[in-house]
Amino acid sequence: MARKYSRKASSDVERVMKKRKAGTLRSGRSKKKVKSRKQAIAIGLSEARAKGRKVPKKASKKRKTKKRKAAKKR
Repeated sequence: MARKYSRKASSDVERVMKKRKAGTLRSGRSKKKVKSRKQAIAIGLSEARAKGRKVPKKASKKRKTKKRKAAKKR
């Protein structure tokens, strides 16, 4: 099975997770402290994408539109 992320991308995520555990990881414009594990991973992958690492694209929002259309038909 092929790797989903490159080794460099994994090390970027690992670095961000260590920052989160130390309590020094801050999010975007608001600069709020990140407490969520999932949010920390998302920040790490985002940084890896910005550096040009091999990381899959973000999940699309197509599923939500299909759910809304199904709800309207009912």
